[in-house]
Amino acid sequence: MDDSPAPGATVAAPPHGMRTFVHVLVNTAVANITTSFLWFGLTFWIYAETRNVIATGVIGGAYMLFIALFSMLFGTLVDRYRKKAVMLWATAAALVVFCLDTAFFFWIGEERIVDLTMPWFWIFAVVMLAGAVVEQLRSIALSTTVTLLVPDERHANANGLVGTVQGVSMLVTSVLSGLSVGFLGMGWTLVIGLAAMLLAMLHLSALRIPEREIAHVEGGTTKWVDIRGGWLAVLAAPGLLALVLFSTINNFAGGVYMALMDPYGIDLFGVQGWGIWFAVASTGFIAGGALIAATGLGRRPIRTMLVVAALIGVIGAVFAAREWGWLFIAGCWVYMACVPAVEAAEQTVIQRVVPYEKQGRVFGFAMTFEAAAAPVTALLIAPIAQAWVIPYMRGEGEAQWAWLLGEGENRGIALIFVFAGLLCALVALAAFLTPQYRRLSAQYEKTPPAPAAADTAPASADAP
Repeated sequence: MDDSPAPGATVAAPPHGMRTFVHVLVNTAVANITTSFLWFGLTFWIYAETRNVIATGVIGGAYMLFIALFSMLFGTLVDRYRKKAVMLWATAAALVVFCLDTAFFFWIGEERIVDLTMPWFWIFAVVMLAGAVVEQLRSIALSTTVTLLVPDERHANANGLVGTVQGVSMLVTSVLSGLSVGFLGMGWTLVIGLAAMLLAMLHLSALRIPEREIAHVEGGTTKWVDIRGGWLAVLAAPGLLALVLFSTINNFAGGVYMALMDPYGIDLFGVQGWGIWFAVASTGFIAGGALIAATGLGRRPIRTMLVVAALIGVIGAVFAAREWGWLFIAGCWVYMACVPAVEAAEQTVIQRVVPYEKQGRVFGFAMTFEAAAAPVTALLIAPIAQAWVIPYMRGEGEAQWAWLLGEGENRGIALIFVFAGLLCALVALAAFLTPQYRRLSAQYEKTPPAPAAADTAPASADAP
C-alpha cells in the first residue's frame, strides 16, 4: 500500500482564505438554523396539537436515517462539482421544496393536517424531510472547504469554529422554534423560515470562493453514488476505517442519550423547565467549540479524540447517578462541551490524510455510518427501557441498585446511562491498544496537507 502523500500536498491556502471560510461558515450556519428551525417547529407543533409521541419519534428517526441513506450521494456530488455551486444547489433545492410544502400547508389547512388518521400530515412531513435532508449536503461541502481555504496548521481551529456554530444553532433553534410555534403558529413559522433561507441564498451567491478547476480522480468519471470510491479512499489511509468505526460506536452511545435524555429531563423539570435548561446545557457546545478554535487539538488529534471520548463515557455514567437536577444539567453541559472535540478531531484527520479530491466521498462515507448509528440505538433502547428496565427499577431493582443509583422515579433510565457510558469509555480506552491507532497517528504526523483546489489550472473563482 502506498502511504506517500499526494503530489502538491504542500500548496498553501489562498490569501485571506480563513476570512472567506468564516463567511461560508456563517452562511451555512444561517441555512442550517433555518432548516432546523422548520424541522424543530414541525416536531413541536405536531406534539402540541396531538400529544402523539409516535409521530415525533418517527419523523426524528426518519430524518437521521435519510441522512445516512443519502450521505454517499452527497459526498460524491461534493467531489464532482465546485463547493460554492453545490452549496447554492442545495440551498435552492431546499428553498423550492419548503415553498411547495408551505403552499401545501395553506392549501390543505391546519385542521386537516393535524389529523393523523388522514395522509395530509405525513405528506407534509415527508416533503419537509426532503428539504431538510438536501440541506445537509452543505455540511459535507463545508468540511471540504476547510481544506480548500484554511492553512493546514489551523484546520483544528476551523473545525472548532464549526463546533461553536453548531452549538449556537442548537441553542437558537430550540428557543426560536418553540417561541414561534407557541406564539405565531406553524403557518408563520414556515413563512419566517422561507424568508431566512432566501436571504442565506442571496448572501452565498455574492460570496467569492477562490476555487479553481476541479481535481478529478484517476480513471476519469466518478459515479453519482461512488460507494466504492469512498471505501477505497478510506482504506488508502491506514487506520482511517477504524477511526470511522470508532466514531460510529461512539454515536451508539449518543443514540442512548437521544432516546432517553428528553424523557429524563422532562420528568425532572417539566416540559417548559427542560426546554430552558436544555438551552443552558447547549452552551457547552459553544464553549467546547470556542476552546478548540482558540487552542486547536494538539499535535496528536486522534489521541485527543479518544481521551475526550472516554471522558464522555464517564460523564454519561455519572450525570444521572442521583436524581439531582443540578447534577444532570452540569453533566449535560460538560458532555456537550466535549462533543465538538471528537467531531473536530475526526474532520482534522480526514482533511490531512485524504486527498482533497476524495474528501467529499470520505465525509459522506463516515456520515452514512455515523448518522445511522444514533437512530438505530434510539429505536432499540426506547422499547427496552419502557418495557423492561424502567418497570424493573421501579420494583425489585430499585433496592438492588440503590447503593449505586440512590432512589427515585427515573432510576431505570439512570441504569441505562451507566452501562452506556461505561461501554463508551471502555471502547475509547481499548482503541489506544490497537495497531490501527498507532498507524493512523503515524500517518497523520508524516502526511503534509492534502492538495487543495488551488493546485489545479486557473479557472473562474465562482464558475459552477
